[in-house]
Amino acid sequence: MQYSNKSAQAKVLVIDDEEKIRTLLSKIISLEGFEVVQAADCKSGLKKLDQQAFDVVICDVKLPDGSGVELLKTIKEKYPALEIILLTAYGNIPDGVTAIKNGAFDYLTKGDDNNRVVPLLYKAAEKATLNKRLQHLEQQLEKKYSFNSILGQSKQIKAAIDAATKVASTDATVLLNGETGTGKEVFAQAIHTNSSRSNQTFIAVNCAAFSKELLENELFGHKAGAFTGAVKDSKGIFEEADKGTVFLDEIGEMPLELQAKLLRVLESGEFLKVGDSKSTKVNVRIVAATNRDLQKEIEAGRFREDLYYRISVFTIPLPPLRERINDIEELAAFFTKQFAAKTNARIKGFSKEYLDALKLHNWKGNIRELKNVIERSVILTDGSELLPSTLPADFQYAGTGNNNKQLSAFDLASAEKLHIQKVLNYTNGNKTETAKLLNIALTTLYRKIEEYKIG
Repeated sequence: MQYSNKSAQAKVLVIDDEEKIRTLLSKIISLEGFEVVQAADCKSGLKKLDQQAFDVVICDVKLPDGSGVELLKTIKEKYPALEIILLTAYGNIPDGVTAIKNGAFDYLTKGDDNNRVVPLLYKAAEKATLNKRLQHLEQQLEKKYSFNSILGQSKQIKAAIDAATKVASTDATVLLNGETGTGKEVFAQAIHTNSSRSNQTFIAVNCAAFSKELLENELFGHKAGAFTGAVKDSKGIFEEADKGTVFLDEIGEMPLELQAKLLRVLESGEFLKVGDSKSTKVNVRIVAATNRDLQKEIEAGRFREDLYYRISVFTIPLPPLRERINDIEELAAFFTKQFAAKTNARIKGFSKEYLDALKLHNWKGNIRELKNVIERSVILTDGSELLPSTLPADFQYAGTGNNNKQLSAFDLASAEKLHIQKVLNYTNGNKTETAKLLNIALTTLYRKIEEYKIG
């Protein structure tokens, strides 16, 4: 029989106090190309596992210093990707059954299953390889969606991360409030990943992307015959995400009729599918996001006040990029490295003038806009660093009065504009306070804002 060469690279630990059996097994296994290490008892076996990485363990049930079945539980807790085959005495089925329940890959009967050793070992090694790949993917996903993946050192972003970290471990409904491109879905995913629901489903839906009818069907599903073309029952997002998390982006765009159905989900965990008369019950956590002022939407009659109070149990404001100027360098460096690797470009960074131009920009599209701008620059760059010439036209010219002259890092107007912007950020846009800190008249500040087109 032919076996995978990949499996033949696996490393096997044989734990058995009977030297003859241990040696025989090791010889059979090594002849198949496996690397084999031996141990005579539980203590030495665990020591070997701590010292080296293994793929498969073949372990006797009865050892001088303990039970192989109990050792199996200990090993699986510490090394979940590793697969274990237990050796049992002839006809001792209960030990084998207990072993399987405790997480063993399979069991062999000593002296009776010699022909099964090699095939079973290959299967266990293949399973261990898959386990490691899955474990690696899970670690990568966890890293990608962890709070550590959110870049920035400014007090505004740190405050948002701190709040999200604290609420993640609870089941509280969260409202993320911020402009387009501020990373609302990244925060929602991180909250889910760091919650007790992390092993369950996370589904994101943009409420602005569907008509009322389509959104209702998307969220709640339908019964067969509910409408033309509904030939069978269909689950909606809430049912698909049972025990997990649903992220409702742009919730301010949700039609009023659906807001009532959503309120019922929040209050009772129940909803009616389209065309159904029987309630469906689910257990989902809701993270919502909006770039609208929901209080104003309530006043305008476009958003339910009772729903607002249910979704805003814990509100986290996400700062726009213009309020975290000092984070631009870190973000730009990250995106430059990312896109340079993607395009195989030998770009090491960006010039000081390029960074100054980024800091002067208003960033109405926030991080998403910055990401797009960096990608554009990487594509246009032939050298080893990004230069201002690769930026869009509105970055090149800041516009001083009627003169379309380019602002450089050494231009007095450029420095003045940047300083005013920073002070405005510091005061959260309070122009009276900004004027006081700059030691200029309020009218002068307004004139400068207009002159430099500060948003």
